Amino acid sequence: MCCSCLNRRDFLSASAGAITGVGFAVRAAAGSAGKPNWDADLWDPHRPFLTLGKKLRVQPILMYRVSHPRKQASWKSWGGVQSDAAAAEEAEQIGKELRSLAKKADFPLEVLPVVKVKSAEEATRVHKGDYDVTLLYPASGSGGVLRACMGRDRDAVIFVRRRSGPVYYWYEALSVKYLRTDKGNTPDPGHVWVHDVVVDDYAEVLWRLRALYGVKNFLGSRIVALGGPMGKYAPNAPDVARKKHKIEIIDVGYKDIEPRIKSALADKDLMAKAERWTDRLFMVPLTDLKTDRKFVVNAFVLYGLFKDLMRENDAHAFTIRSCMSTIMPMSKTTACLTLMLLNDEGLLAFCESDFVVIPAGILLRYISGKPVFMHNSTFPHKGIVTCAHCSAPRRMDGEHYEAVKILTHYESEYGAAPKVEIPKGRFVTFVDPEYATGRWLGFKGMVRDNPFYDICRSQQDVRIQGDWTKLLHEVRDSHWMMVYGDYLKELGYAARRIGIDWEGIPEA
Repeated sequence: MCCSCLNRRDFLSASAGAITGVGFAVRAAAGSAGKPNWDADLWDPHRPFLTLGKKLRVQPILMYRVSHPRKQASWKSWGGVQSDAAAAEEAEQIGKELRSLAKKADFPLEVLPVVKVKSAEEATRVHKGDYDVTLLYPASGSGGVLRACMGRDRDAVIFVRRRSGPVYYWYEALSVKYLRTDKGNTPDPGHVWVHDVVVDDYAEVLWRLRALYGVKNFLGSRIVALGGPMGKYAPNAPDVARKKHKIEIIDVGYKDIEPRIKSALADKDLMAKAERWTDRLFMVPLTDLKTDRKFVVNAFVLYGLFKDLMRENDAHAFTIRSCMSTIMPMSKTTACLTLMLLNDEGLLAFCESDFVVIPAGILLRYISGKPVFMHNSTFPHKGIVTCAHCSAPRRMDGEHYEAVKILTHYESEYGAAPKVEIPKGRFVTFVDPEYATGRWLGFKGMVRDNPFYDICRSQQDVRIQGDWTKLLHEVRDSHWMMVYGDYLKELGYAARRIGIDWEGIPEA
C-alpha cells in the first residue's frame, strides 16, 4: 500500500474530467474532426477547477548501518539510528510523517512505502523501481552508500534530522564533497545540490516536491498553436522551447479552422448552446456586459472549437497567433474572452503565440495549480508597474471568480474582452523571461489598483516587493506571467532542473 492516495483536489478534478469529457487520452489529427458534438454542459462555471498533470511518485529511502560495540575502541558514529530495531522504528515514523505531508499537498502526489537500505547494492535495486523522486533519509552509513542512494538519473531531496527525531550522522557529515554548489567547486559533482537538503522542516520538503511536480509535467508538454508559433523579438523562441524543454508545438493553420468556424456559426443547434452558455455566464455574480451580446455568444463558439482542437491533439494548452486580425473576420468576435473561459476551467490558454514567455507560463501553471495571466509589461517607476492585456483569467485563485466587465478588445474596439478586477492588496508572483536566452527574472508584487487607462482592458497597477530599481535594467517591452501567491522558491528550484539561469529580486 502506498503512503498516500489522491487528495481532494485530485478527486474533484478527476470528476470534472469525467463530466466534461476533457480527458485528452485519445489523440486525433486536427483536420479529422467532423461536426462538433458539444454536450449541453460543456461549459459550466460551477465545475471544479481542473488539476492538470501526472502525479509525482516519491520513493523514501532510510539509509543506515548497524554498529557493533568493540572493547576500548570507537565503534559508532554520531546518530540515533544504528541498529535494525532503531531503523524499523524510524521507518515507521517516517511513514506517518509522509502520510501527513501527502494530505497537505495541493498537487497530485503519491508517496511509496519507505525502503530501508544498508548497502550500495540495496540502493541500486531500489533505483530500478518506478518513481520520479528519491526522498533520502541518511541516518547513518558510509559516503559510498550515500552516493548510491542519491542515484544518478532521478531527482533527489535529502532530509536530515536535528531535533525532529533521532539526530542523523549526515546532519554533520553532508558537505560539498558530495553535493553540487552554485560555484561549481564540488570535487566529484553528482546531480544533487546543496539546495536539495532539508533539515527537520517538512514544509521545505513540500515546496520542493511541488517544484519537481511542475518540472515533470512541464518537460515534454504539448500545446496547440493556432496560426503557428512565434517569439516576441526572438524568432528562435519556438525552436528553443522544442529543443531545450521538449515542448511539442502542434501547428494548426487557419485554413483548417476557418471552415469549422463558418460551419459552427451556421449551425442552429450549436448557436443555441452558445446562447445558453452566455445566459449562464451572466448569472455568475459581478459579471457586467459592456459590449454587444453577440460577440460573447460567438466567443463561446470559439471556446467549443478551441477545446475540440486541444482534445483532438491530446493537449492541455492552447495559443493563438494573429488574434488581433485573422480570427476576427472568421469568428465575428475576438478570442480574448474565449481564452479567459479556457483558463478559468483549468486549461492553459495564451494569446499571441509568444514562446518567449509561454514556457514560463506552462511551468508556473503546473507549480501553482492556478491560472496564469500573460500580460504586457510597462516602464517601472517609484516601485510601480502597470500590467495589462485584453485577455486575463477571472478565476485566478482556482476557485472564486473576480469581478469582470466584458468590453470590446481595446485596439480594435470590437469583440468581447474581459476587464478583470483583481482585489487590491493581493500578492502576486511574476516571471519575466529575457527573450530566448534562457535567463528568467522572478519577483513579487502587490496589486494597488485596477485603473481604466487607454490600454488593454485587464489592467492592474502593482507595487513591486523588493528593490524595484533592478527592473530598470530589465526593460524589454516584453510579456510577463503573473500568478496569485508566492512561488519564487519553487521557480528558482525548478530552474536548475530545466537549464534556466534564474535571478530573483529579493524582498527588501
